[in-house]
Amino acid sequence: MAGHSKWANIQHRKGRQDAVRSKMFSKLAKEITVAAKMGDPDPDKNPRLRMAVKEAKTKSVPKDVIDRAINKASAQDGENYEEIRYEGYGPAGVAVIVEAMTDNKNRTASTVRSTFTKSGGNLAETGAVSFMFERKGLVAYPAAVGDADTIFEAAIEAGAEDVESTDDGHEIYCEFTDLSDVSNALEAALGESETTKLIWKPTTTTELDLDGAEKLMRLINALEDDDDVQTVTANFDISDEVMAQL
Repeated sequence: MAGHSKWANIQHRKGRQDAVRSKMFSKLAKEITVAAKMGDPDPDKNPRLRMAVKEAKTKSVPKDVIDRAINKASAQDGENYEEIRYEGYGPAGVAVIVEAMTDNKNRTASTVRSTFTKSGGNLAETGAVSFMFERKGLVAYPAAVGDADTIFEAAIEAGAEDVESTDDGHEIYCEFTDLSDVSNALEAALGESETTKLIWKPTTTTELDLDGAEKLMRLINALEDDDDVQTVTANFDISDEVMAQL
């Protein structure tokens, strides 16, 4: 596994999940509010909102938080967020995509640029690294749901493109436009997923040693700590030996 998968495992092993739980809830709520503003406030009539609510529920976001986020979309005094994508290079030339929602583009751009610079990277123009990724839908299940063959058959039947199964679990990929239909079919066959979301899937990866991995972790941590940043994706990979040292 590479990129987001490896990063999730690093976070889990280092115990960062508890520390970022509140921030994660806030970012999921922001996505719900933006999705509701852009379309119908009824999840059944708004595919993006439906996926945002589904992802929030899988991350144990309380129902009242979800309801408040949807209601906030219709409030006249609510913030107006703009979606922005930043692209750049981290340590060792790793390609990094940062997705943000902000009510102040100048503030966010300045913070993201400064974070890249302080971490030994540099912010680039939009399009500079995104060609090294594909926009995909991801549905993840724990290993206990079934063996690789069972999951693969269910995924193909649901309309997915590919499955990556490891001891840590199963990651099912599909066209980003098919995510809602594929996730619903998988839920009917396998039960509720661990996560369902759109991602940037690397088409190539950069292998990092321990020093490079630690430097990249500092960059990603700093970016994710920014309230305006929703997601950070990088095209890195590390060996099991380096993973153990982290």
